[in-house]
Amino acid sequence: MSEEEVSLCCVYAGERAFGIDTRQVCEVLGRRPVQRVPLAPKFLGGVVPYRGEVLTTVSLRAVLGLEDAEGDGFVMVIDGGVGAKNEDGRFGLMVDEVGGVAMFRVESEVANPATLDARSRAVFDGAFRVDAGLMVRLDVSRLWPVRLRDSGLIWDEEREAGCGL
Repeated sequence: MSEEEVSLCCVYAGERAFGIDTRQVCEVLGRRPVQRVPLAPKFLGGVVPYRGEVLTTVSLRAVLGLEDAEGDGFVMVIDGGVGAKNEDGRFGLMVDEVGGVAMFRVESEVANPATLDARSRAVFDGAFRVDAGLMVRLDVSRLWPVRLRDSGLIWDEEREAGCGL
């Protein structure tokens, strides 16, 4: 990959595909059962064991306002970078499926589509044209549980439902 290219890992939530910068994907753990945390907000998918530690996961479906999926989803280990709550910045991201890797030229990036709702605009940071339309890129730094809570977009709905963080 050159500096003129962006490499995105394709992930799915429902029928929709999204891209995550491959430099932020540490590992794909595969389909894993996730232990829910009582009274946690819905966007917190739960926790999974990971290399002798407990990894907090975020549900992409919940973040996007989709219904829960049946069965276990894929858990990806994401490097959230500096400022994440845990020391090394890693957290889990629960998705329905993990697809292949797609390469895009940097200059082909476009702004978020105007049709995105406020919830989606809060977690996406651009898009790339593909044959079927657009591949919207997730900004994983915005998926940390505290940032999701602070955005108010998800937190307010769940507070009304009696959840706490």
